[in-house]
Amino acid sequence: MIEGKDEKAFFPRKLRMGMVGGGRDAFIGAVHRRAACLEGGVELVAGAFSSTAEKSKASGRDLYLDDSRVYGSWQEMIAVESKMPDDQRLDFVSVVVPNHMHYPIIMGLLEAGFNVVSDKPLCHTVEQAREIARAVEQAGILFGVTYNYSGYPMVKQARHLVQTGALGEIRKVVVEYPQGWLANRLELTGQKQAEWRTDPDRVGIAGAIGDLGSHAEHLMSYITGLEVSDICADLTIFLEGRQIDDDGAMLLRFTNGARGILAASQICNGQENSLTIRVWGEKAGLEWHGETPFFLNVRSNDHPEQLHTPGNPWICEAATASVRLPAGHPEAHIEAFANIYKNYTDTLRARILGVAPSEIMLDFPTVADGARGVAYLHKVVESSQSDVKWTPFGFKL
Repeated sequence: MIEGKDEKAFFPRKLRMGMVGGGRDAFIGAVHRRAACLEGGVELVAGAFSSTAEKSKASGRDLYLDDSRVYGSWQEMIAVESKMPDDQRLDFVSVVVPNHMHYPIIMGLLEAGFNVVSDKPLCHTVEQAREIARAVEQAGILFGVTYNYSGYPMVKQARHLVQTGALGEIRKVVVEYPQGWLANRLELTGQKQAEWRTDPDRVGIAGAIGDLGSHAEHLMSYITGLEVSDICADLTIFLEGRQIDDDGAMLLRFTNGARGILAASQICNGQENSLTIRVWGEKAGLEWHGETPFFLNVRSNDHPEQLHTPGNPWICEAATASVRLPAGHPEAHIEAFANIYKNYTDTLRARILGVAPSEIMLDFPTVADGARGVAYLHKVVESSQSDVKWTPFGFKL
């Protein structure tokens, strides 16, 4: 069932999903597959799952796919799948390869007319990001980027509180994302994730600040709606021999006069996935922790502290729509990922049916979010390498 603004229509089948990347030994591909299919309205039917044909075929067998729709390369997949009849053609393709392969694969899919969901960061360069955005607009493609932390119900509630003025004018934002898994040269042990995430040829211009800081930037922008005007950044390589930053911090100025701090690190011993955001306005402040995502704390000088959870009766519609279980039953990472896919695929169904998507359906990160994130990373690196205190940031597509 798809609900538009004033009407409902029935969608008669599951959406057909393809995937590039995410084969055996991959980290994030399985998360994408589970998330996309969690609601029961999507089916994975095709893929090019690895850079080698043998591994791709083996991965397809792991997933019980028809061998004829498991491909040895992404180029072969696009060539064959683009010629499929309408009743078999893929509705969208998820791109879950290392960063350096995003751009060519995305552009190939867009040129063939496929709707796309891409992992983040969108691509390596700002010009590539602009090219992708132009291609999306020209082809009328539905494009999503999996900044998955915006899928958590209490993140949506935090955004709602900001949008409705519960905090007042925003004055200060602090977001931090420390991990400790790269506190040693893990990339020298043959660990696959560490190898590519510390290789500038594959990961791009930024290391920790690209891997983690990109999530932090989007979370900050999603909740507050603020635009960064200036950046003062300091990126560091703590491990001798490593080629790209493993730690970073920056001061931020926003166009409304607010101030911010963003820090991301992969060398903080003992930290696992400790994403945290705090936002203060003229009337109140809020705090959310990614490792305890069920809770949103709201505090002020004038009232007792409030604890927002998905079970509260005052939770906003967007947060409520992102919850699957009764109050008190915790939901977490895969469900947040699934909320991105749910809104994206609901919007896709509405498009196919010619029904206007609702505001909640449209609540997923777009190509514009992905492009801004790439521009932000480049400005952070520029700022860190500069002797000038403040580097202007005014990205427009």
